[in-house]
Amino acid sequence: MKSILNIAQIWYNELRTILKDQGIMIFILFVPLAYPLLYSYIYTNEVVREVPVAVVDECGNALSRELLRKIDATPDVDIVAYCNNMAEAQEFLKEQKTYGIIKIPASFSKDLYNGEQTHLGVYCDMGSMLYYKAILLTATNVSLEMNKDIKVERHIPGTTHKQEDIIKMPVEYDYVPLYNPQSGFAAFLIPPVLLLIIQQTIFLGIGMSMGDSRERYMGSVIPFNKWYKNPVHIVFGKGLPYLVLYILLAVYMFVAVTKIFTLPQLGDYWTFIAFIVPYLLSCIFMGMVLSSFVYRREDCIMLFVFMSVPLLFMSGLSYPGASIPDFWKYISYVFPSTFGTNGYVRITAMGASLYDVKAEYCALWIQAGIYFSIACIYYRHQILRLVKKIKPT
Repeated sequence: MKSILNIAQIWYNELRTILKDQGIMIFILFVPLAYPLLYSYIYTNEVVREVPVAVVDECGNALSRELLRKIDATPDVDIVAYCNNMAEAQEFLKEQKTYGIIKIPASFSKDLYNGEQTHLGVYCDMGSMLYYKAILLTATNVSLEMNKDIKVERHIPGTTHKQEDIIKMPVEYDYVPLYNPQSGFAAFLIPPVLLLIIQQTIFLGIGMSMGDSRERYMGSVIPFNKWYKNPVHIVFGKGLPYLVLYILLAVYMFVAVTKIFTLPQLGDYWTFIAFIVPYLLSCIFMGMVLSSFVYRREDCIMLFVFMSVPLLFMSGLSYPGASIPDFWKYISYVFPSTFGTNGYVRITAMGASLYDVKAEYCALWIQAGIYFSIACIYYRHQILRLVKKIKPT
């Protein structure tokens, strides 16, 4: 009973500190509420349409014009300029009036009529992978469709429509994009970003609270009173407000944000709840450990904010995990976001059960246990240090 009272008192003190501090409230309430909406709204269109391109048609006959007409008719590319040479087209690219150049060589039709292979030049602004993807895929798909028509024209005349279809496509296939049907950027990026927002804002909130405690208690992270004598009570009491708040915020992200922006949501609600609890605990306890390096309120911003982008890359979602060097892969295992984002994406986008993500689930519980133990050791050291400091007086 006494332990429960101690934890409750510490929880109450931490909650009061949070509610009175506008800086902490911004990080742990406003940012988790606003950022998911902001990021999702920015990428709400999912894919890039009508990418402006310039064309250099050195052939200039009916076949090359047909190819360009089909490219322009696609939803992804918009031909905005017909140029006489590459130098003129490059000026459009430099001024960012276009994001790509399509060049048809003078020998385009001649090569085809002679039964030789011809080439279609596609030049893309690699400053944005989405523009590159739209231009290259459009040019590739249109050229493949024209290849089929050319095959039919050169075949023995008198064939039936069924035979022509077989000539065009001897092996028929169905293209079914799994887990991201629209092949969109939001469905690919936003789910891991949501979990990363949770981790980073927890780190910032706890770090700012730790810095505030050091300023208030003259360098100590805890006050000297009867409630703060057991490190286990301190860790539980300080972590409880964040756990309760972030369970609600996680549900908000899983339910509201995904429904508003029609993100993939195949997973079971209770599977998500069971998975998010160890993720939040590992984030909270790790935040307490890392906050031992925070001596001023501002330190947490310099310490934690810069980690967001590297952690997103190291998760293996925005950058292929198989291509990440082993050193950085092992570094990524230190952070809950690595296992949390991978498990969350599989639950939401693929409908995975808790058994399917048991590796990530167990890893999060192990992290929570390790960081809880380290946090308890740290607070025990702080208690002994505070007692030693006050005893002589």
